[in-house]
Amino acid sequence: MPFINSKVSVSMSKEKKDAVKAKLGQAISLVPGKSENWLMVGFEDSYDLYFQGNQDGPTAFVEVKVYGGASPDAFTKLTGEICNIYQEELGIPQNRIYVKYEAVENWGWNGSNF
Repeated sequence: MPFINSKVSVSMSKEKKDAVKAKLGQAISLVPGKSENWLMVGFEDSYDLYFQGNQDGPTAFVEVKVYGGASPDAFTKLTGEICNIYQEELGIPQNRIYVKYEAVENWGWNGSNF
């Protein structure tokens, strides 16, 4: 039950959103037990983000929420892949991307909790 939400300072076309979503769908498998089958993805583009006190370049804040949790190693691998995806697809330099992880104990779906 992962959810990846992105706030990016750049504008994203539907085609770009689809491309990033597809790559995130592949990348989530770096976290054991997670797959695109349960992945939800959200985008907030053209978002006002200041990094290091400025808006001098494209910037991204990516939140990854997972039911249960994962090892720091799995999250480190996913961070690397997320940074690659956002740099390749959106032109956001890796040094202007933050990735935040949250392990969620209680997760609801379809009228009940897991």
